Amino acid sequence: MADTTSKKPFFPVDDHRHAAPLRTPKTLTPESRFWRSFTTSPLVSDLHLPVTSLEFSPSPPFDLAAACSASIHLFHGGSSPSPAPKPFSPLSSFSDVAFSPSFRCDGALLAAGGASGVVQVFRSDRAAPPLRRLRAHSRPVRAVRYPRLADKLHLLSAGDDALVSYWDVTSETPLLSLPAAHRDYVRAAAASPASPDLFATASYDRVVKMWDVRAAANSNSVLALDHGDPVESVLFLPSGGLLASAGGNSVKIWDVIGGGRLVHSVESHNKTVTALSLGRTGGLDGGKDGGESRLLSVSIDGYLKIFDFAAFKITHSMRYPAQLLSVGFSPSGLLRVVGTSNGIIYMGKKKKQREEEEDEGATAASEFDWSNPKPEKPVLRPTNFRYFRRGQNEKPGESDFVIKRPAKVKLAEHDKLLRKFRHKDALVAALNKKNPNSIVAVMEELVARKKLLLCVGNLDRDELGLLLGFLHKFATMPRHARFLMGLAKRVLEMRVEDIQSSDEMRGHVRNLKRMVAEEIRIQHSLREIQGMISPLLMIAGK
Repeated sequence: MADTTSKKPFFPVDDHRHAAPLRTPKTLTPESRFWRSFTTSPLVSDLHLPVTSLEFSPSPPFDLAAACSASIHLFHGGSSPSPAPKPFSPLSSFSDVAFSPSFRCDGALLAAGGASGVVQVFRSDRAAPPLRRLRAHSRPVRAVRYPRLADKLHLLSAGDDALVSYWDVTSETPLLSLPAAHRDYVRAAAASPASPDLFATASYDRVVKMWDVRAAANSNSVLALDHGDPVESVLFLPSGGLLASAGGNSVKIWDVIGGGRLVHSVESHNKTVTALSLGRTGGLDGGKDGGESRLLSVSIDGYLKIFDFAAFKITHSMRYPAQLLSVGFSPSGLLRVVGTSNGIIYMGKKKKQREEEEDEGATAASEFDWSNPKPEKPVLRPTNFRYFRRGQNEKPGESDFVIKRPAKVKLAEHDKLLRKFRHKDALVAALNKKNPNSIVAVMEELVARKKLLLCVGNLDRDELGLLLGFLHKFATMPRHARFLMGLAKRVLEMRVEDIQSSDEMRGHVRNLKRMVAEEIRIQHSLREIQGMISPLLMIAGK
C-alpha cells in the first residue's frame, strides 16, 4: 500500500510554546549602524587621573584638547588622511589642576582655567609657555569659553567663586565682572552660535542663566532657567534657539527664544549626567548635507546616550567600563571621544568613505581607454560559466511577484514516528530525550489523536519506568501541573498491577507521592503568608 502521507505537508509538534519566552534580537536601525561603525579603542591610557574635559578645535585639522590633572594634553591631527590623532603634547604651565580647555574660533589659540583661579591662553600649534594670564578669580575656574563666531579678542570665564568675567584677552583686563552671578559654584558655560555676545552659565545653585555682555553691566541676566538639580554641563543646540542643560540624571531642552519654556526632559541615565556634546550622523564622510545633529550625553553610570532632539527620542546608547566625565565629537565627523574617571580616553574612529571612492575613481580613470570612450560590453555565451549564473543576484522590483522556495522542515525523531502513526514509539522517543517541553508537546498531540491512554496501556515495564520517572520530576511544575497530575492519576489507575509487582515501580510511586505532599505543604504555607499580607495591603490602600 502506498504511503500517501508524504504528499501532504507535515508540521512538527510545537514545543516552543511550553518554553519560557526568549528575547528576540532587534533589527539595527540606520542610526544604530552609523554609530556602530565607529571602531572604539583607547586613545591614551596612562594618564591615571580623571579626564574632566574634551574639546575639539573648530578648524582643520581639528586638534583635540584634553584636561587631565595639572596639564592640557593636545592631540594634533584627527582629519585626513587618517583620523587617528598623532602623539600628544602637554601644556603644563598650571600649578595645580587644569579645567575646561576652549579653542578660539580659528583654532590658533587655546584657553583653559586652573584651580589657582588663573585663566591661561596658549598657542595651540605647539607646547609653549602661555601667551596671556588672566587674573580675576579667587577660586578654581571651571568654565572657560571663547565666542563661537568671528570674535578673536574676548572670552568668558566662570568659577567656584560664583564670579563671571568677560575678558579682553589682548590687554588681560576684564571688560565685565559679575561677582554674584550665581549663588553657588559655576561649573559650566556655553557660547551661543547665534551671536558672539550671548553666553550661558550653569551652577550648582540649580539655575542656568543667559547673559548678553552688551547689557550685563547691571548684573541682570537675560534669562534664568531652573533645572531642578545641580547643573554639570550646558550647551547651545545648533540653531541657537534651544539650550540643553545636564544635571542629576536628566538632560533638559529649553526654548530660549520663547522665554525659557521647557521643551523636553530626557531621563535616560541612572546616575549624574556629567557632560554634553554635539555630533552629526553624517559629516565629511556621509551625506551631501552633512547629516543630522544629535545631542551626546555621558554619565557616571558608564553610558553614552545619543539623543535626537528633533524627534525627542534616544536613538542609540553605548556602555563603557568606567565612569564617564567628558565627551567630544570632531567637526569632521570622523572621531568620537569620551574621557573616564580613571584617566583613559576612548576614541571611536570612522573611516572616510569619500577617499575610498576617490581612489576607486582614480583607478578606474587610469584604466579607462580614452581611444574608445564607449567600449562595448562583452556578450555572455554558453561557453562561459557566468552565462549559467546570470540573474541570480538580481533583486526583485516593486511590481515583481516573488515565488519563494519552501523551507525544508527538520523533523525530530518523535515527529518522524508521529508522521508514521507509530504513537507509542514517538512517546518513548520523546521520553528518552528527557526534554520536558518536547514530551508534553508529544503527549498533547496524542491527546488530540485520542491515542495517549492507549499508548500508556501498551508500555512495557521499562518504558513505564521512564514515564513514572518523568512524572516524578515534572508533574508539579506550574507550567505543566494541571495536565501532568491528571495523567499521573490515570497511569496509576490503569497500571496498578504492574506497579505492585515491581519494587522499582513502587519506588517511583513513593517518590511521586512525597513530591505531591511537599508541593501541598508549600501551597499551604503560601496561603498562610497571603492571609497575613492581605490585611496589610488593604490598610495601606486606604
